Amino acid sequence: MADMAAPVRLYCFAHAGAGVSAFHGWARTLGPGVETVPVLLPGRESRRREPRPTERAALVADLLEHVRPEPDQTFVLYGHSLGAMVAHTLTQALQERGLPLPALLAVGACPPPDRANELSDDFPASDATLMDRLRTVGAVPDGATPGDYWHRALLPVLRDDLRLAHALRAAARRTADLDGRVPVPLLALSADRDPLAPPAVVEGWRNWSAGPVVTRTVGGDHFFVRSSALPRLLGRAIRVVQRLCPAPPAPGPGRDTVPDPRHGAPQGPGPRALVAR
Repeated sequence: MADMAAPVRLYCFAHAGAGVSAFHGWARTLGPGVETVPVLLPGRESRRREPRPTERAALVADLLEHVRPEPDQTFVLYGHSLGAMVAHTLTQALQERGLPLPALLAVGACPPPDRANELSDDFPASDATLMDRLRTVGAVPDGATPGDYWHRALLPVLRDDLRLAHALRAAARRTADLDGRVPVPLLALSADRDPLAPPAVVEGWRNWSAGPVVTRTVGGDHFFVRSSALPRLLGRAIRVVQRLCPAPPAPGPGRDTVPDPRHGAPQGPGPRALVAR
């Protein structure tokens, strides 16, 4: 294995309504050479008094304040469900500003922006309808009812997060006419029992990267972020990417930038090498 004295920094973005607890314990499972950095969005946990972003501009402004890898730092983004759209949006924003790009964009449990998303599309629905939708993916605890603590404290957070996801997906679709593909390798992950983002739907992420794209399916439901299989798979992928692309890519400003050839036309092993079998 190549020298991994400088660890790859893995920025993680959680699903709707969540903070960063889903990523606790990942350091033990990812394996060597990876530093986990969960990113807490405004409006939850220690940032609960800050306004929750519901539009792309507010989210991007916050992300660029809190995700700041050092100039020579190789970094990777992973987002789960809503977090997948957050990670994709951040990659686009970095590209637009001519800032260093991640060595790998990994997305999980999320339909691509051009496919329907029953949850984010229903963010304006009544509380009862939205709770029914959330139950289909296991996001509502057993016994939760309208008017109880969960309904009063957590449903507003979920609704705002779904509104944000809807806005990010719409913004991504608007870029599609301008070749909105990101010039980085992309790993799209699904679970075999996820009703929101089944494997056949997640395959559609192939249209959203100008670099190599790999899809993988693990066992579990929509919240497979809580399983040990996900960080193990990500750790392997990150170590392969570091060997193939040891330095962080740095595009020029604007969308006219020619993608780094290490992404658009990777040398050495093909895209399936991103995840060792």
